[in-house]
Amino acid sequence: MTHRDRQTSLPGFEPEPAPEPEPEPEPKSSSPRTARTCHPTLTEPGRPAGPPPQSLEGKTVWVIDSHSLIYQVFHALPNMAGPRGEPVGAVFGFTRDLLDLLQKKKPDYLFCAFDLPGKTFRHEMYDQYKAQRKEMPEDLRPQIESIRRVIGALGIPALACESYEADDVLATIARITDELGGQCIVVTGDKDCRQLITDRVMIYNIRKDEVFDRDALLQKWGIAPEQVVDFQALVGDASDNVPGVPLIGPKFAQQLLEKFGTLDDVLDAALNRADEISGAKRKENLVKYRDQAELSRKLVRLDVETPVEIDWPGGEVGEIHRTAAQALFREFGFRNMGERLDALQEMSGEARPPALEVEYRLVDTPELLETFVAEMRRQKCISLDTETTDVRPRWAEIVGYSFAWRDNEAWYLPVRAPEGERCLDPKTTLEVLRPILEDPEIEKIGQNLKYDMIVLRSAGVELAGVAFDTMVADYLLEAGRRGHNLDELASRYLGHTTTKITELIGTGKNQKRMDEVPVAQVVDYAGEDAMLPLRLRPILAKSMEETGVNDLFTNLELPLIDVLVEIEHNGIRVDVERLSELSRRYGRRIDELEETIFELAGHPLNIASPKQLQQVLFTELELPIIKKTKTGPSTDASVLEELARVHPLPAKIIEYRQYAKLKSTYVDALPEMVYPGTGRVHASFNQVVTATGRLSSSDPNLQNIPVRTDAGREIRSAFIPEGKDSVLLAADYSQIELRFLAHFSSDERLCEAFARGDDIHAQVAGQVNQVPLEEVTADMRRDAKAVNFGVIYGQSAFGLAKSLGIEQDAAAQFIDSYFEGYPGIGAFLDEVLAKCRKNGYVSTILGRRRAISGVRDETARSRAGRQTNLAERTAVNTVIQGSAADLIK
Repeated sequence: MTHRDRQTSLPGFEPEPAPEPEPEPEPKSSSPRTARTCHPTLTEPGRPAGPPPQSLEGKTVWVIDSHSLIYQVFHALPNMAGPRGEPVGAVFGFTRDLLDLLQKKKPDYLFCAFDLPGKTFRHEMYDQYKAQRKEMPEDLRPQIESIRRVIGALGIPALACESYEADDVLATIARITDELGGQCIVVTGDKDCRQLITDRVMIYNIRKDEVFDRDALLQKWGIAPEQVVDFQALVGDASDNVPGVPLIGPKFAQQLLEKFGTLDDVLDAALNRADEISGAKRKENLVKYRDQAELSRKLVRLDVETPVEIDWPGGEVGEIHRTAAQALFREFGFRNMGERLDALQEMSGEARPPALEVEYRLVDTPELLETFVAEMRRQKCISLDTETTDVRPRWAEIVGYSFAWRDNEAWYLPVRAPEGERCLDPKTTLEVLRPILEDPEIEKIGQNLKYDMIVLRSAGVELAGVAFDTMVADYLLEAGRRGHNLDELASRYLGHTTTKITELIGTGKNQKRMDEVPVAQVVDYAGEDAMLPLRLRPILAKSMEETGVNDLFTNLELPLIDVLVEIEHNGIRVDVERLSELSRRYGRRIDELEETIFELAGHPLNIASPKQLQQVLFTELELPIIKKTKTGPSTDASVLEELARVHPLPAKIIEYRQYAKLKSTYVDALPEMVYPGTGRVHASFNQVVTATGRLSSSDPNLQNIPVRTDAGREIRSAFIPEGKDSVLLAADYSQIELRFLAHFSSDERLCEAFARGDDIHAQVAGQVNQVPLEEVTADMRRDAKAVNFGVIYGQSAFGLAKSLGIEQDAAAQFIDSYFEGYPGIGAFLDEVLAKCRKNGYVSTILGRRRAISGVRDETARSRAGRQTNLAERTAVNTVIQGSAADLIK
């Protein structure tokens, strides 16, 4: 086992499949118009579009309705920020889907169709076309260009045509592919594209991994592809503001087309054979709105002759610009995308970068050890690493040591190995190494040295002279990145692909410990762990000097490692008996709640099954549906809390979930985390995870144990002092972030309130509501607290209204009153954003820097009122929360 990837980054983000959204259709027409020349956005600017091959027989052509897919992933995935604070959730989802298509579907050709800004020829026909469409969400807008960059790096042509829509491009490619004997698969959620279906053209639902063909259309709408345009002309399309014919719904439209065949025949029948159509009002509307139906037909018909230049040679799947793609993935903070590119390596025209020239030496006899140590004693600086049996440093036994002091040579000293293999004696080796490891005059460098220091301390050695940690240095340079592990750094700074730990120990049930791996296989891997930090140090040190964070590294983050080593090595004692008692009690309470829930529901059910809860709450009990998800009505906590006002069952489900979570996450899990040698849990305090600089905790997360409920306080009572002569001291900073806000903004009222020791939330409530402090109610204070901790980070009136359960207008008025009463705060926020836009980064009180892109100019922000985008919220949050982290550290 190794610690190379230990606590160096957040877990890989694997979003759940996105639900199929409301369609993002772009209906089309083939009415006469002025000919236009359209140009694709090529993956290689300046490369001319090439003609299609003479035949596409046996070939598959996949074409993506890009905006449809972009909106799907944007609404389906949670907010994700890149290293520079820019929104990247849609970029991540779109890229993931592209790689899925390339790997799993293996298309022969692949194109991405885009809409261009501005009106289309359909607006010339009908000025209300798409009139109700909302503007693109602020956090989505900057992601479009990022997605186009990804497409270019993957060698996929991005096609668009002025005055036409993406669906027209899809239709044209589908028509050409069909005529040339190929199979075209259109990736879209747009129902308009169903008119394109032929024996060779199908629609693909990427979320459900389903193909929609003639048979599926007949089953869904009861019509043939040739009738789709007429069907939509009758029904209309609310998403595009296509009017259709009033009172003609999908079912009746299907019946009309089944009986009469085409729209023209339906409209003629309404005029001349009205007795054949049921419903007086519907017959009247078919006559009255005849022109409207014919206009709708023009609007929804896709143009299969769009004059777009299609780069057919470029669309042939093959060359991937691997280096460019990897650079983009690093820019956006996508840690696992690069590995997926490796699986597509055979499609790439680029060779992988050559390996670094390094000689890895094995020291496995007393004689070699003596020679090695004699040379190492003469060094002023060494890079070191330990290979161990466990990623948890307190549980780990040392398998071997690796050292380097020249960047083309490294040594590995095995002290544990598979049976029958030669290695050094563990105790003798440690004692020989001790004088060097504990000598503060010999500089030590490495990657994630905190782990090695705890391992060595557990073995009785105090590592001294720590001078550089590459993981911490990269974190200060790139705080917004999700990964700072050695594999990532080697790739980013050295262009070197490391040996992965899974190549040595495997995964899953067959995973080995490092001391079970043949020594010959460990040598190079372990040597890399010592050699790479040596090569990385000058690069990182120079960058830290240039960006002005060297003092922060030397005077704060590096000394902090010693503090964290002390905390983690010591751990905290846990009363296992107390937890066992709570487990039994919570188990009984869970059983009681289960019986009560069954009684209120009228029958047994699986309480953990959202589907069964949906059936009980909304079908059987007929409770109101608050919000919907892709799988039906939501049963999340916010919904259950609202439903609890009208029925007792939801409240019991909430309580059941709370006890079940506490029992599984803490009460039953904590005893398993106790190290037998100390009777304590030894959590990791992660120095390089949060983008703002604050510490996080894991294994277990001691920062997340509940405190506001009786049950949470009971769990905390299981953490106890070592003995009768010891106590646990709990210390906290009072409203530290609001104090920093007062410090930075110099707002007179806020500073005076802190100076007097006022209740800040009550003081703000009185100011905003214009009442004396003694008349501030609990609700007023609650609302003011929400503003204090929300609005300063850019919470919108919509968000505040939702969190407080008030009208949006009232929330907007509250926000306006807040900034009027505390003008210094608004001025400070504006100053932060102006500097960030100018410099491209923000800084904390101690100079911690984070690069951020996407901050708008003052005019754009003014148009949006106080509503900020993700980059702007990130900028303010980094300054305030990051400064608080500086002070606490």
